[in-house]
Amino acid sequence: MTKKQKKSLQQILIALALVILLKLLLRVLPALPTPVELLLYLIPYFVVGKDVLRKAIKGIKNRQPFDECFLMAVATVGAFALGDYVEGCAVILFYQIGELFQSVAVGKSRQSISSLMDIRPDYANVEDEDGKLEQVDPDDVEVGTVIVVQPGERVPIDGVIVEGTSALNTAALTGESLPRDVQTGDEVISGCVNMTGLLKVRTTKEFGESTVSKILDLVENSSMKKARAENFITRFARVYTPAVCYGALALAFLPPIVLLMMGQPARFGDWIYRALTFLVISCPCALVISIPLSFFGGIGGASACGILVKGSTYLEELARTGIVVFDKTGTLTQGTFKVTGVHPADGITDEQLVEAAALAESWSKHPISLSIKAAYGKEIDTSRVTDVEELGGHGVTAKVDGKPVAAGNARLMERLGLSAPAVSETGTVVHVAIDGRYAGCLLIADVVKPHSAEAIRALKAAGVRKTVMLTGDAEPVAKAVSAQLGLDEYHAGLLPGDKVDQIETLIAAKKSKENLAFVGDGINDAPVLSRADVGIAMGALGSDAAIEAADVVLMDDDPAKIALAMRIARRTLRIVYENIVFALAVKFACLLLGAIGMASMWTAIFADVGVMVIAVLNATRALYTKDLVKKSQP
Repeated sequence: MTKKQKKSLQQILIALALVILLKLLLRVLPALPTPVELLLYLIPYFVVGKDVLRKAIKGIKNRQPFDECFLMAVATVGAFALGDYVEGCAVILFYQIGELFQSVAVGKSRQSISSLMDIRPDYANVEDEDGKLEQVDPDDVEVGTVIVVQPGERVPIDGVIVEGTSALNTAALTGESLPRDVQTGDEVISGCVNMTGLLKVRTTKEFGESTVSKILDLVENSSMKKARAENFITRFARVYTPAVCYGALALAFLPPIVLLMMGQPARFGDWIYRALTFLVISCPCALVISIPLSFFGGIGGASACGILVKGSTYLEELARTGIVVFDKTGTLTQGTFKVTGVHPADGITDEQLVEAAALAESWSKHPISLSIKAAYGKEIDTSRVTDVEELGGHGVTAKVDGKPVAAGNARLMERLGLSAPAVSETGTVVHVAIDGRYAGCLLIADVVKPHSAEAIRALKAAGVRKTVMLTGDAEPVAKAVSAQLGLDEYHAGLLPGDKVDQIETLIAAKKSKENLAFVGDGINDAPVLSRADVGIAMGALGSDAAIEAADVVLMDDDPAKIALAMRIARRTLRIVYENIVFALAVKFACLLLGAIGMASMWTAIFADVGVMVIAVLNATRALYTKDLVKKSQP
C-alpha cells in the first residue's frame, strides 16, 4: 500500500470504530438531545468524508458539479438532515472503502507497466583518459562513444559490442526468462541487464532514439488513445450524472406537490429519502472506473509478455482482427541468408566444397558471401587467397593455394565452359569450380523462423479467418515459404507501393466490423503499417520507421506473440462488455426500486459500492495472462 492508501485505511477504521461505539453507547445511555447526537455522528462522518465534501465544493466552484463526490455529498448531507445519521455515515464509509479498493486495484494493474520504468538507465559508464570509469548522463553520450557495461548493470544505449562476452537478461523488454548470450560484434539494445561478463559497447544511437526511450514513450502515452468503449463511457457519464441529479430533484418534490394538489398528505420526508437513495444508486463509479481499468490491465498484461500496445483503441481493434497480412523477410523468416544445402560433385567432400567457396568469397561483404563464410565456421587465412576478381552479375574468381576457384551462378560456369546441373530446391544456388572442374553447389536461403508455422496455426485457432504473405521475393521462393507455413494466400514480386495496393484490395474485400492487421519490420513496411487497421511491428531488429508507424510492437520478434496479443485483446474486450452489462443492469434495476420506494439506503450502498467492487475485481482479470500464454505457446 502507498502512504495515501494507508492513511485512507486508517481513517476508515477510525470512523467505523466510532460509528459502532456511538451505536452501542446510544443504546445504553438515556436518549440524547438531537443536536448532541448529530454532533457526535458528525465526528466519524468528517473523519472519513471530509475529502469527499472538499472535492464536491471544489467541483461546484469550478462549475463542474456533476460527479460522484457531488452525489455522495448531497446524499449523505440529506440523510443527516432527515435524521438518518447512521445511514449517512454508512454511505460515506462504504463509498470510501470502495474507493480504497479501487485505488489498490489500479495500483496493482499499474505495476506491470510501471515495472518497465525500472529499465530506464540512470547513467552510462565512460572511460576517461586515465582508464577510470566515469558515470555520465545517458543523454550526454554521443553516437560512436565506447561505453562500459559491468555485470549487474543495464545497457543504457543501443550499440554494438566491441569487446567482451556475456549473457543478457531481456525479460523486461521481451517477457522471455531465458538469457541471451552475446559476444563481440553482436548488437545490444538498451534496457537489457548484463548478467556475467564485462562488455564494451560502441553506441549506435543517441539515448533519445534508443530502444529503452522509445518503449518508455510508448508506455507513457498509451493511455491517451482511448478505445470506443472508453469514449462511450466518458460521454455517457457526462449525460447520465446530471440527468439522475435532476431526476432525483424531481423525485423529491414533484410527487409531494402532486399529492398536495390531490388533497393527500405530501410526505416530503419519504420522497426526499427516496431521492437520496436514488442519488447513491445512480453513482456511475463502477463504469467510470472499471472500463479504463480493464483496458489498462490488458495493456499491462501484454507489456509483461513483451507486447507493447500504443493505446486501448488499438487493443480494441486487435480484438476484432479477422485477416492478418505478413511481410516475409525479417517477419516470418530470419531475414539473413544461411547455407541450407551442400551438394558436392563426385570426388569432392562437403568440407572441401564449403572451404573453397568460403576462401574465394573471403574478401566480399555480400550477404551471400557472409553466409558461406558463416557455414565454414573457421577463421579464414587470407594469405592462401590471391588474384581475387569480382564479376558483376556472375560471382567471384580467385586462386586458393595456387589453384583457380570460381564461385557464382550458372552464367559464371558457362563462362568458364563448365556445365552446371539444374537444382530443383528453392533458394539461391552458388556453383563452385575448383582447378577447372565443376565441384558442386551450395544452396542458400532465408531461413523460416522457428515459431512461424506454429504462429500461423495459433492465429487460426484464435479465430483469424485469413492469413496472407506479401513479399518482394520471386514467385518460387514465396510459394515455398507459403506452403511450408500453411498460409492461405501470398503475393510475390511486390514493390512497397504494390504492397499498399494489395492491402487496399484486401481491406475492400473484408467483412464488415472485421479488421485487417499487417505485420512487418522493414522501413519499406511503414506505409503499409500505417494503412492497415492494426499495424504490428517487430521491435527487436525492426526499423525505427516501422516501429513508429505501428500500433503494436513485438519486442522479441516472435510471430507467435501475435496470437497471444489477440487473445489478450479479446479477453480484455469481453471483460469490458461484462462490466458494462452487469453495472447498467444492476443500476437500472435498483433505480427503479428506489423510485417506487422499495430500496433502502443499504440497497443503494450495494448498488454503488458493491457493484463497483465486483466490476473492479472483474477488471483486474485482464492483468493475468498465464493461461493465455500457455494456449499461444508453439
